Amino acid sequence: MTKLSHLNEKGEARMVDVSAKDVTHRTARAEGFVGMATETLALVEKGEAKKGDVLATARIAGIMAAKRCSDLIPLCHPLPVTKATVDFAISHDPVGIHVTAEVRCTGQTGVEMEALTSVSIACLTIYDMLKAVQKDMEISTVRLLEKSGGRSGHFVATSRGAKK
Repeated sequence: MTKLSHLNEKGEARMVDVSAKDVTHRTARAEGFVGMATETLALVEKGEAKKGDVLATARIAGIMAAKRCSDLIPLCHPLPVTKATVDFAISHDPVGIHVTAEVRCTGQTGVEMEALTSVSIACLTIYDMLKAVQKDMEISTVRLLEKSGGRSGHFVATSRGAKK
């Protein structure tokens, strides 16, 4: 098993020193899904949610989350995010909204956590915008889809696991 880099020799949490790493272009993509009732999805499609434009609000929230990841996750490095996008696909089978995020930077450590945080916050925002009409929506399948750059190379997720 690989040694965890966020633990020192005593097993205590630490922020990894990335100062000796090469500065490279880093990209990460992540996804999530918000499952909901057909009637709830119809409110989004028609733009009739009482709190306003659900997807526009979730997009801004996801972008902001990518930029603030290190404020939320204790051992993440603050990164100079150069791109953060959040996209949505309406799904009728299964019923819900598929969320994807892509984050880029040029730096010494990857942007996987920024992409995952972006998707998570976008999904939570969708929930918040619609919870008045449906409290039992489900957020699922939050995962890293792909990452590139850095020493560990290119990663692409598969439906059964991961491959390099």
